[in-house]
Amino acid sequence: FFLQTDVEISLVGGSCKNPVEKFWHGSSAMYILQRATHNEESDSMEESRTDDAVYASEVLPKETPVALALSVGRAKQLISLYTMVQNPNVSSLGMSELAVLPPLWARCDGSDPQHTCWIGAEPLKAGNKVTGLNIYTVSCDGPTADKTRFPNLEELKMEHKIRHHSSVVTTKGFAQYELIAAAAIEDTIAESGSNIYVDITWNGVEKILETPPVISAATLNIALESGDPRSPVFQLYRELQLLLALAEGLKSGVTEWPEPSESESAPKLVQEFLTDLKKKLDGDYIFEDKNDTEKIKCDTAAVDSCIKSIFGERGDLDFTEQLWCKMKSKCVSSYQELIDCFTLVIKSLERGEIQPWIHQGSSSFLSQLIQQSYHGKMEDVSLSDITPIQMLLEVGLEKMKKDYVSFFIGEPDTGSLLFQDYFISTSVELQEQVHRVQKLHHMLEIMVSCTGLLQFRHENLFPLTQICMKYYKENPLDEKHVFQLPIRPALVKKFYQNDNPEVWRVEISCGHGQKEVKTTWQVSTTAPVEHGTSNSSGFLSDSTVNGSSEERLYFITMTQCSQVQFT
Repeated sequence: FFLQTDVEISLVGGSCKNPVEKFWHGSSAMYILQRATHNEESDSMEESRTDDAVYASEVLPKETPVALALSVGRAKQLISLYTMVQNPNVSSLGMSELAVLPPLWARCDGSDPQHTCWIGAEPLKAGNKVTGLNIYTVSCDGPTADKTRFPNLEELKMEHKIRHHSSVVTTKGFAQYELIAAAAIEDTIAESGSNIYVDITWNGVEKILETPPVISAATLNIALESGDPRSPVFQLYRELQLLLALAEGLKSGVTEWPEPSESESAPKLVQEFLTDLKKKLDGDYIFEDKNDTEKIKCDTAAVDSCIKSIFGERGDLDFTEQLWCKMKSKCVSSYQELIDCFTLVIKSLERGEIQPWIHQGSSSFLSQLIQQSYHGKMEDVSLSDITPIQMLLEVGLEKMKKDYVSFFIGEPDTGSLLFQDYFISTSVELQEQVHRVQKLHHMLEIMVSCTGLLQFRHENLFPLTQICMKYYKENPLDEKHVFQLPIRPALVKKFYQNDNPEVWRVEISCGHGQKEVKTTWQVSTTAPVEHGTSNSSGFLSDSTVNGSSEERLYFITMTQCSQVQFT
């Protein structure tokens, strides 16, 4: 292929995006062929490479708006060359030992009557030897809302039987439904990339575009990004942002303080808080002002009624947590204000004016000072450099850990070993502790969405929580990750039973093992190929959006397979 000057070849594998994943499910690396892009840069690069370097290189496909596809005739010619090279019966090539090459896929321009967009070849192996090839052709048409262009299922089955000389075929269905139509709600969601959709598979398809039967296998797919202002935990998200700003300030030495949103300054609010505490030296302080209590509960839990019934509220804020609520992003707006607030607290402790209650096991520096004050002796504190920022970060970190744990398991002090060992561990550095709290928040966003939007109960949330926790114990924060939960279709059927699928597919097959061949017919609301030849102008504006009565526009994709046996 490297002698073909009109062709560009790339080896795609590993974490690279698979351009044929929508219609081929092989897991190995593959060659991608497309029309070469000639420019001075590529010419100079080619001249500088040795033959060995060219042969061994793994070049990723170039990022172009429209991939350069080959003519269908040229693609077939190149697939024929690949087939010949893999055929052990062709001795004229002068090769003593044939290597099993990765599958080859060629982009096509759809210039034939079938609108072929891909042609592929996949070696069939017995040990280290090639025994034959699967040859795939993928055609694409549309978009269209004209369902008279959809074939009859019996016609597809008969065509498959004739092509493969088979009297018996099996069918398998697949449907994907968007449960939360992100793009149709508001720009804030559409831009975030959040989505919840369900994949359903079943055997024994009876007609094109049939609704999946109740006896099917379903997988819920959840990809959510935090920070939606309409989320019932948005205030908790904002609280987390202050924690992240403090952690970043501790690391970089520069802290970005928010604009004050309250008429009163933070030191004034803290002073009022301390004055109230002076009146209650028994250490069991309760707010007299009902509105103030409700405000703190709202800031801490920030959940609506349906969420509260599952996750509950925290009503056990200790002194340091209440202090955090006073000093967090609504109030503290400068480094000097932070120093002033802690100065007021430390002086009150030194004078014995307050004896506040704190949670058992609290390990923040401020908690240690409070414990020392119980015995009438405190170490000297220099509120300079990063000390005030670290003190506030520690207080906020402890408070938010308890918030998240209470959401997930009800009572902060009865956490599972999973929480104790990882998410609330204090044995790692502060930056890592903050990172783990971020993971807890992302998990909470997922649980809240499934509870509020899909009405999930505990028995459904528990396995999802375990899946999320297992992932985040082993991986860094990734809000684009798709979490998958096997479910019963009946659990979400009411959300899709009267809706059109995003993808609907039928797979017709015969044979077993390496002798198995498939024909796949599919419709989808998005183009299955980035170099598609279909005219999609006006597609989005004419599509059904959020259950409107307009007809859904679909791309039609057909994947056919034939086998070439060498032995």
